[in-house]
Amino acid sequence: MTNPKKKFFLPGDKITTLARGYGACIATDWIMVHGRKVGYMYREPPDNDVDSGWRFMAGNETDEYMDEPGNHGVYDVNTVANYDPDIIPLLRSPAGSAFARDPKTGEFVEEPFEPPTE
Repeated sequence: MTNPKKKFFLPGDKITTLARGYGACIATDWIMVHGRKVGYMYREPPDNDVDSGWRFMAGNETDEYMDEPGNHGVYDVNTVANYDPDIIPLLRSPAGSAFARDPKTGEFVEEPFEPPTE
């Protein structure tokens, strides 16, 4: 669950409907609190009925950062789309998809999907 003490980069009243109906996802604080663009995103098989399977990271998170549960939270995909609308065209990609933002062009490029180790 999301920590209610976090100060989010975008106020709740600035969230509009951009990507309705995708369900929940996991995103890191580098995006949601610090306002960084999504640098890496992948979709794994959903964990439950509300999970979209999408996972969003800025791309600079270390293993230690990712191991700390307080550094990420569960959000509606629409909320993450408000932080970075560049993800919207990719949201219909199937489980097993992964995309990284090219640092030179700023565009997402497809990458081989490597499921994270638990």
